[in-house]
Amino acid sequence: MTASPPLPPGARRDPVCGMTVRSEPPPEKRAEHQGATYWFCGAGCQKKFVAEPGRFSNPSPSKPSAVVTDDRTYTCPMHPEVKHRGPGSCPRCGMALEPEELTGEEGPNPELVDFSRRLLVSAVLTVPLLAIAMGHMVAPSVFSALSPTTRNFVELALSAPVVGWGGAPFFVRGWQSVVSRSLNMFTLIALGTGAAFGFSLLATLFPAALPDAMTMHGAPPVYFESAAVITTLVLLGQVLELRARSATSGALRALLRLSPKHARRVEPDGTERDVPLADVHPGDRLRVRPGERVPVDGIVTDGKSSVDESMLTGEPLPVEKNPGDHVTGGTLNERGGFVMRAEHVGSATLLAQIVRLVGEAQRSRAPIQRLADVVASWFVPAVIASAIVTAVVWGVLGPEPRLAYALVNAVAVLIIACPCALGLATPMSVMVATGRGAHAGVLLKNAEALERMEKVTALVVDKTGTLTEGKPRLVSVLAAAGFTETDVVALGAGLEQGSEHPLASAIATGAADRGVRATAVTRFASVPGQGVTGEVDGQRVVLGNAALLRTENVDPTPLEAHAASLRAEGQTVVFAARDGRLAGALGVADTLKEFTREALDALRADGLRVVMLSGDARATAEAVGRELGLTEVIAGVAPSEKADHVKRLQAEGLVVAMAGDGVNDAPALAQADVGIAMGAGTDVAIQSAQVTLVSGDLRGIVRVRRLSRATMRNIRQNLLWAFAYNVLGVPIAAGLLYPFSGVLLSPALASAAMSLSSVSVIANALRLRRVRL
Repeated sequence: MTASPPLPPGARRDPVCGMTVRSEPPPEKRAEHQGATYWFCGAGCQKKFVAEPGRFSNPSPSKPSAVVTDDRTYTCPMHPEVKHRGPGSCPRCGMALEPEELTGEEGPNPELVDFSRRLLVSAVLTVPLLAIAMGHMVAPSVFSALSPTTRNFVELALSAPVVGWGGAPFFVRGWQSVVSRSLNMFTLIALGTGAAFGFSLLATLFPAALPDAMTMHGAPPVYFESAAVITTLVLLGQVLELRARSATSGALRALLRLSPKHARRVEPDGTERDVPLADVHPGDRLRVRPGERVPVDGIVTDGKSSVDESMLTGEPLPVEKNPGDHVTGGTLNERGGFVMRAEHVGSATLLAQIVRLVGEAQRSRAPIQRLADVVASWFVPAVIASAIVTAVVWGVLGPEPRLAYALVNAVAVLIIACPCALGLATPMSVMVATGRGAHAGVLLKNAEALERMEKVTALVVDKTGTLTEGKPRLVSVLAAAGFTETDVVALGAGLEQGSEHPLASAIATGAADRGVRATAVTRFASVPGQGVTGEVDGQRVVLGNAALLRTENVDPTPLEAHAASLRAEGQTVVFAARDGRLAGALGVADTLKEFTREALDALRADGLRVVMLSGDARATAEAVGRELGLTEVIAGVAPSEKADHVKRLQAEGLVVAMAGDGVNDAPALAQADVGIAMGAGTDVAIQSAQVTLVSGDLRGIVRVRRLSRATMRNIRQNLLWAFAYNVLGVPIAAGLLYPFSGVLLSPALASAAMSLSSVSVIANALRLRRVRL
C-alpha cells in the first residue's frame, strides 16, 4: 500500500471518503454560521460547517455524520498530572477525562451517552434474570417447571450481554489498573463480576467437572444474577457521576456564552458594522446599544449608561458608567448607549479568566481518596494471592477430585471478596444522607462535601445575597424642618416613578409598604450620575446627591451629619428638595437575612473562624460586619482575588468553606475545601459549589455540619462491617475449617455471606434518615 501524499497547508482529509478537503468562508446568507469553518470535499460527497475546531457536522440527512478526532488536551479531575491527547479514562482511577479548556458550544458527552445505553439494556435484561434466579422463593411451582440445566442456560443467555457488553468498560479499566499498577474499585468490580460469571459459565457448560457435593437442585450452583446486578448498579453510579460532571461543565459553558457572538465595531472613517467577536482586537472602538451585552473588557470613551454587573459581581444595583470607566465583557447594558475601547479580548477577558480559575481550582484540589480505594490497593492483591494459595493447596493436598475442589474453593474466595458491600458502603450512606439533607433544605453534590464539612475550621462568607437579601430596600427616612417623613417619601416616590435609576424600585416599594401615595410629578428629567428633577404644582422638586442639590442652590448641610451616620451603617443616601428648600433624605440599604445572626452565632459557637469577603466599599462592608459581630472583614475585593484570599487561609493550615451566590464567587467556591452556594444564586456559583442551601438560609451550614459528622461515622461503620465479612469470610472460603470440622464454604454460601454483608450495610445506612439536624 502506498503512503498518502502529504496534505497542502490548510487542508484536511474527509473522514468519510478520505479525499482532501479545503476550507472556504461560510455563505454570507447563513448568519448563524459566521465565524465557522466551511469544509468542502473535492469528491463532492459532503459539505460541512464546523462550529468548533476539530469537529465536523453534516447537515445532509442522506449522508452519515462524521467527527474528526478531538485533539484537545484532556486531564483527570482526581489526578491533574494525568494528561491525554483526546478523550479517554484515567489509567490510575478509571475516571473519565475532561478537556482542560472548555468552549461555549459543546456536544453531548459521548461517554454519558454510551453508559446510559449500556445501563438501559443491562437493566432490561437483569430484571427477568433476577425473577428467574429468585423464582424458587417467590413462585416455587413456576420455578419447578424449568429443569436446572434449562434454567442455567436461560440465565446465561440473559447475563452474557450484561456482563460481556454492559460491563466491558469495567473490565478494560480493571485491566488498565493492573497494567498501571494502580489497583482501584474497577479492579474489584472486574474481579468480582468476572469470577462470578466465569464460575457460572463453567458450571453451566461443564457441570461434570464439579464434585457431586457441590450440586444443588440437580445442577451446580450459578451466580449469573450476582454478576449482572453488580454490573448494572455500577453502571447506574457511573451515569449519575457523569451527569453531575456534565452539569458542572455546562454551567461554565453557559457562562462563556454570556459574551455575545458579534460586536458593533466603529471603523476609523466613522462607519459601523457588526463583526464576529473573534475579529475584535485590542484598541478597536465598539458601540454598545441599550439592552446589549458588553462584548469584551474595555474603557468607555463616549456616552453614559447604567450597566447591570450582577452576574459578575453579585451586587444588585446597576453601575453608572461614564467616560473613563471600565466595563466588563458579558455584563448587560441597561439604558443609554456608549462607545468603548477594547482592551482585553478572547481568553484575556475577565469572564474567560473566571472560567479558567474555576477549572484550575477544581483540578488543583487534592480530593481525599476514598478509603475503599486505598484499602483495595492492598486488599485486591491479598485476595488474588489467597485464591492462588487456596487452589495450590487443594490441588496438592486436597481429596479427590483435587482439581475440582481447588477450582471451587478458589472461586469461593473470589466471590466472597466481591466488592458489592464495599462498593455500597459509601454510596448508600451518601444516598440516604443527601435525601435527609434535601428535607432540611441542603443539597449535597458528592461524598467529598460530607467528608470535608466535619473538618472545616474556617468559613468565608460573601456579603450581598449571602448575608444580606441582595435586594435594596428603603430603610431610613429623614425629614427636614417644615416637612414630615410622609412628605419626603411621597416626594421621592413621585420622582422615581419616571426614573430608571436602580434606587427607584426600592423607594417606590418602600412608599407602597408605608401606605404613602406618590406625589404627581411633571416635567421629569434625569441628571446622569446625580439624580432626578421635576415639578409639583409649579414648584421645582429635586431628588439626588448633595452635588445635585448644590447645583439647584439647595444647602444639604442640615442633614449631612445624619446622612454620614447612615452611610456608616451601609446605606445609600439621597436628598430631597422642594421649591428651593431641603425636604429630607432617604436611606436605601441591602438588609440582612432574617436568620443570619443566629446562624453565624451558632457557627462561631461550633468553633469556626468566620471571615466576611466582599467587593463592596469598606464603609458598607464594615457596617454589616459590626452589626453581625464579625471581627474579620475584607472589603473591596476584585472577583479574581477572592480565590487568593481562600488560598491564604488554606496556607495557614485551615480547612476552608466558602459561602457565596454570584459569578464572582465561583473561583473561590471551587478553590475552597467546601463550596457552599445560595439556592437563589447564579448557576455557575451553584455548580462550582459542593453544597447548595435551597432557601439561602445560613442555618443550613449548621445542619450540614451535623449531617457530615453523622454520615462519616456511618460510612466508617459500613466500611468496617464490609471488611469484617471479607476478613472472616476469605479464610473460611479457602477451607480453613475443613481440617477440623470438614466444613467447606461453597460458592453458594459465599454468595449468601456477600449478600448478608450488603444487607447489613444498607440497614445501617438507612439509620441516617432519622438523624437530628
